Amino acid sequence: MCTAFVSIEPDSAVPVLLLSVRDEYLGRAWQPPGHHWPQRPGLVGGLDLAAGGTWLAADPDRRTAACLLNGFGPLAPATTRLSRGGLPLTAVREGGIGHLDLTPYDPFHLVQIHPDGARVTSWGGGGRPAEHQLPTGLSVVVNDGLEGTAASRTASERIRSLMAARADHFRARLLAEPRPEPTAGGTTEEAWGGWLPIITGDGLALDADAALIQRRDFGDGRIWGSSSISLLALGPELLRYDFATAPVPADGSGWRRVAV
Repeated sequence: MCTAFVSIEPDSAVPVLLLSVRDEYLGRAWQPPGHHWPQRPGLVGGLDLAAGGTWLAADPDRRTAACLLNGFGPLAPATTRLSRGGLPLTAVREGGIGHLDLTPYDPFHLVQIHPDGARVTSWGGGGRPAEHQLPTGLSVVVNDGLEGTAASRTASERIRSLMAARADHFRARLLAEPRPEPTAGGTTEEAWGGWLPIITGDGLALDADAALIQRRDFGDGRIWGSSSISLLALGPELLRYDFATAPVPADGSGWRRVAV
């Protein structure tokens, strides 16, 4: 249940903010954000060691970033399937993925952000991908797509209710606090202000329905949960990237600025 919150305020000094929470089976190996791709030396992002791609990539020179959420729908043929983890890298380096044949990819939602706004590309495994420009204000993207309205959605009422509970709780909590305007300097706490205690869990139990930072035991040693949190701020001359492995200690010591 990966989730992305995107705040767009065109008149702000920092027009676009992204909060991205990655959920995954916790046994899947990965490395924190860095310059992991020699063939694309300017890009920074976390490295998925299982497939070599990433769930979030940023291009500081172009002040753009893209994060990936898995979707629901028919899977790509096993004989031609490509890893979705290459899509954020392609999107930030080439300005999008509209030139790609998406049939080798399993369903996904790709959030692309830049200082002028954001858009979501949703691929359900067939037909044509859907494109949505995000409006001013706070939008939420889940595995059921932008605001949970993708054409291909989960058939599980339980999963749908968990996604809705998370989106509803944290949308309300973030909107109740002053919107941050991070600068290039300062600590994560200074940059993100009143949003940070909310982002790190808001005091909810890891197994609460609305939990942003979660842990769920599916048995047989399979633990599903939140592995990391990424915070990005984009402005005309700014790309700030803060990162933490989840769960984050209550004193905020787990945050670090990503060198971009």
